[in-house]
Amino acid sequence: MSTWKTLMLQDSSSPLMEQLILFHDHTMLILIIITILVSQMLLSMLFNKFTNRFLLEGQLIETIWTIIPAAILILVALPSLRLLYILDEINNPLMTIKVIGHQWFWSYEYSDYSNLNFDSYMIPDNTYNESNFRLLDVDSRMVIPYNSQIRIIVSSMDVIHSWTIPSLGVKIDATPGRLNQTNFNINRTSLFFGQCSEICGANHSFMPIVIESISPNKFIKWMNSSN
Repeated sequence: MSTWKTLMLQDSSSPLMEQLILFHDHTMLILIIITILVSQMLLSMLFNKFTNRFLLEGQLIETIWTIIPAAILILVALPSLRLLYILDEINNPLMTIKVIGHQWFWSYEYSDYSNLNFDSYMIPDNTYNESNFRLLDVDSRMVIPYNSQIRIIVSSMDVIHSWTIPSLGVKIDATPGRLNQTNFNINRTSLFFGQCSEICGANHSFMPIVIESISPNKFIKWMNSSN
C-alpha cells in the first residue's frame, strides 16, 4: 500500500505490475538521456559566440534529427504494444469474480463455485481498531488464492466507477450497462489496498478496495465457511 514516504510506484505483487515497472524504467531512461542531450545543446548554443553561416539550410542535419526521433519512438512503441497485449491476454482463469460498483460501495459475486456474494463497505471511523487502516479498510474483503489466474468482470449499478489496485497493475472502469473484464495473478500472500479511481460523487473517496490473498487450501476453507 502507499505510505507517506512513497514517491514512486508501489512494489509489484503480480507479473503484470513487474512488466509495467520495467516499461516505466525503460521509458524514463530514454527521456532522461534526451533531456540531458537537448539541455547540453541549448546551453552550448546560448553561451558560445560562434555563428553558423549555413543555418538556413542543412539537409544532412535535418535528415539526422528526423531519423533519430523516429528510432526512439520505435524503441518506446514496441515494448508498449507488447505490454498492451500481455495485459489483455486471459488464459484459462481459475475463477471468475464479478465486481459491481455502487454509490458508494462494492459488491462481489463468486459464481463459479458457489452462490457467494456480499457487499464491501468502508469501516466507519467509530468502529476502527489498532489493526485497521483509516479510509482504506473494509468490513468484507475480497478473498482469492495466490498464484492463481483470476478473471474480474466489472460493471456498475449507477455511475462510472473504477476498480483499482495499484500494486497489481489493475485499473478497470465499472460502466453502467457494460461488462469490462481483466485478469491478474498475485504472487504472494498479503493484503492489497485500492480505491475507486473515478470521481463518482460526493463519497467517491470512501469506497476502498481490499484484496486478501491466501493459500489455496485456506481459500477452500473460507469458501466452505462462507456458504
